[in-house]
Amino acid sequence: MLVHPDFSLRATVTAAEHRWVASPQPGVERVMLDRLGAERARATSLVRYAPASVFPAHGHPGGEEILVLSGTFSDASGDYGPGSYLRNPPGSAHQPSSADGALIFVKLWQMAAVDTRTVRIDTRDPSTWRTDGRHAVCALYATDREQVSLLRLPPGHTLQQDAPGGAELLVIEGRLIVGTTLLAALGWLRLAPGDAPELRAGDAGTMFYLKTGHLAGLAT
Repeated sequence: MLVHPDFSLRATVTAAEHRWVASPQPGVERVMLDRLGAERARATSLVRYAPASVFPAHGHPGGEEILVLSGTFSDASGDYGPGSYLRNPPGSAHQPSSADGALIFVKLWQMAAVDTRTVRIDTRDPSTWRTDGRHAVCALYATDREQVSLLRLPPGHTLQQDAPGGAELLVIEGRLIVGTTLLAALGWLRLAPGDAPELRAGDAGTMFYLKTGHLAGLAT
């Protein structure tokens, strides 16, 4: 299966364009944002767990990155509420579930073999944030290959996004204007390497997930 497979092009999925499709496990649905492969794929998705749903135990040979957007996501390592950021390194395994239901942002098969660190960050903790000029940053993960963070921009604030290694955005709160594209909450945008648009917060400000650098070498 191919969904937005050309990394040399900008790709956008607004919240209005979400198309929920069933996964192999009842009670678990997905919006495929980009995907290269079948069930075991390099994939970026929104995943929705119905209450009392359980996904069978499985491994992640290429690693897994999760941001919990709502509800409670659980596995053997704990229960994670909104704002929880998780990285399960290549070779890890778990059996995810949700007692009350959950919505998560998930990236699969996108980690290098050297990314061996397990990460658990509660971004609701004020101590995880720092100010950078007029905006705020919550650093989540950083290597020479990729940088991951949450950003908060005040109303109308602009930020020039230089992306020599590509970038990926998911709006969590408010609205974000990227060129002529308006992204509301749960809108997703992937920028090709070298694409460097201006980001502008909407009238109520915005918070968004940002990953940069990880698309270097993937554009065709």
